[in-house]
Formats: sequence, structure tokens, C-alpha cells
Amino acid sequence: MNLINTSSTYWYAIYVKSRHEFHVFERLSSANIDAFLPTVEKLNRWKDRKKMVSFPLFPSYLFVHINKSYNNILTVLKTNGVVRFLGISPREPEPIPDEQIISLKRIVESKELIAPYPFLKEGQRIRIKSGPLAGVEGLLIEKSGQHSLVISVDILQQGVSLKVDASEVEIA
Repeated sequence: MNLINTSSTYWYAIYVKSRHEFHVFERLSSANIDAFLPTVEKLNRWKDRKKMVSFPLFPSYLFVHINKSYNNILTVLKTNGVVRFLGISPREPEPIPDEQIISLKRIVESKELIAPYPFLKEGQRIRIKSGPLAGVEGLLIEKSGQHSLVISVDILQQGVSLKVDASEVEIA
């Protein structure tokens, strides 16, 4: 591992076992590791009651603020429930810019109504999740800040586009 021991701390994303986010957060915190688990409250309904419940904003992910030393990375990785650090290469954790975490913390702390939003890039193949067009697939095009789903008929060299809300689509 090419890990340099520096005094600077950085934010890193870690992938954890499904439904282990809160347990991993508690374990990291009790090990004096600065961890951040963004959560959102949703109304859960059962047959006999309703209750506001906290859910991870990004299921299976949380963030740690550590310096990039071998011991710190190993401590995080040895934490029960942690699967791996996120990065371009499996052996090299990728730091997250402080501004992104600061903004995320401010939004979560504001208690405003927030919801996960799909990370979409122009040219990606997407699929409509619900409604009368559920299952329709095409390419994502962005024009004047609007997202459109484009379906092409190659043999005709023609296509059609449909404006879509990013919350209604998923990556195909």
C-alpha cells in the first residue's frame, strides 16, 4: 500500500454491509474515529401505527475523517461491518473534498425535506422506474437544465425525446 503518514485529515467514503450503517457508525465513534452518517427521517407505516424513522441517506455508505496513515485505515477496515474504502483503485482510498461533506452536513442538519437523487450523467442509459412508461429505456440528454430520455430507432436514424424528472429514472 502506498500510504503516507501525514498530519492532514481527509474525508473518505466507506462501504459497509447492508443495514449495518448505524452499527458501524457507533463502533467507529466509540473507537474515537470521526464518522458521519447522513440520515433522513421518513414516516414508516405499519398496520397498527405510524412512526418517524431515521434511514441512511446513502444506504451502505458512511464517511470517516482520518489522516491517511496505515494504522488509521487498518483500524477502520477492521471495524466489524466495514467492507472497504471507496476509491479509483481498491488499494488507494479516494479523499472527498471538504466542501462536499460540509454542504451535506448543513443540508442534513437543516432538517429540510431531502431525498436521494440519482447521479446522472449525459449519455447514460436510463430506465423509467414507475408510471405508464415504467421500463422504457433510452439515453439521458440534458438541454437547458432539463433532463430528457431519448429513444432512437437506429434503422430509421430517427429518435424521440421525452422530458423526465431525474427522481423518476434509474440507471439501466
